[in-house]
Amino acid sequence: MYFLGMDIGSTTGKGLLLDGDEKILGTHIVEATTSPEKTARRCLQVVLKKCGIKEDDITFVMGTGYGRVNFSFANANVSEISCHAKGAKWLDPTIRTVLDIGGQDVKAISVRDDGGIAEFVMNDKCAAGTGRFLQNQARALGLDVGDFSELSGQAEKPTTISSQCSVFAESEVITQVNEGFPVPDIVAGIHESIAVRLIGLLKRVGIKESLVVTGGCAKNQGLIGLLEKRAGMKVVQLKEDPQIVGALGAALLARNRHLIEVEKKRETTVLN
Repeated sequence: MYFLGMDIGSTTGKGLLLDGDEKILGTHIVEATTSPEKTARRCLQVVLKKCGIKEDDITFVMGTGYGRVNFSFANANVSEISCHAKGAKWLDPTIRTVLDIGGQDVKAISVRDDGGIAEFVMNDKCAAGTGRFLQNQARALGLDVGDFSELSGQAEKPTTISSQCSVFAESEVITQVNEGFPVPDIVAGIHESIAVRLIGLLKRVGIKESLVVTGGCAKNQGLIGLLEKRAGMKVVQLKEDPQIVGALGAALLARNRHLIEVEKKRETTVLN
């Protein structure tokens, strides 16, 4: 049996294939297109090629993410909040708090000991603190967002980015560049402004150890370092790419859904 999780976000599409024993067989990440269907198909084809199977071999497909209801080959779909909690807890059973930094929103999730969701909050009305926010600031500096982590570590006196609006923050960054502030100091200031907002979200659900960050921004060690400093605890480093945690959770939930459906059919057969 094969179970596929497809996390179709606003900036990337992620796919992950599990076998019946919950072994990860293959993963892939693609840049999102304007069509969730096209993004999902592109990701699917690479995962299938990596794993050496055909689409018809897949037992159950679970969709999640921004575009979860907009691609045709999913058998079901579920909120990314459930998927990130499920995936993170599967990778590390000690996890109690999950911070998912997505392309367009941020989710702080409190996880129970049994893996269920105790509480969650979202920053979904503003791009501040999201992957898109970082991309906008990188563009204003003429940099790739992948350069931010190293540059942040070179800062001597981080600047202050006071605006919570992505557009106004970008204007502040441009002003600081024109005034001659060192780029590493500006990057560190951007990270600091994001860390403050992220901690505010985490406090609303209660920051409990162990804390993990999921999504592409979890790879930005400059940002993670500031988050750890403000949270007063280390962020758990997962054994898998933090960007595929949502797809992993979706695949695990696909397996669970399939087993439930099989059991229901068995019970119906016995009753008849």
